[in-house]
Amino acid sequence: MSAVAQPAMTADLQTFLAFDFGLKRTGVATGNRLTRTATPQGSIAAEGDARFSAIALKISEWQPDALVVGIPFHPDGASHDNTVRALKFARQLRGRFGLQVFEVDERYSTTEALSQGASDADAASACIILEQFLRSLS
Repeated sequence: MSAVAQPAMTADLQTFLAFDFGLKRTGVATGNRLTRTATPQGSIAAEGDARFSAIALKISEWQPDALVVGIPFHPDGASHDNTVRALKFARQLRGRFGLQVFEVDERYSTTEALSQGASDADAASACIILEQFLRSLS
């Protein structure tokens, strides 16, 4: 797994809210640059505007400096329908909340979360995505 896109100027960004986008549920995790760790914050079981209303509450609660979105790919790196949906979700987050959004290749994050025995695989996957992103920061 590697970062999909990472703008160079991240030094002033300390706290992050990450999302593992899904059609029915979106996993959420928080984390910070100092400890390079993330904590699962549950999943949002909503679609459309209800999903964004729930995200707005999470952003208000956690006050992140930036957002991170997992972007799924096939094992060979090829895009698929959910790749396009997750990229659209990232664009919508930028537009709605005015925060910087980082996109991270999330191949195998759900598999890893399940292998670790996660009770909420979506939130655990968001945590894995965020920790991967945090490790990529210099």
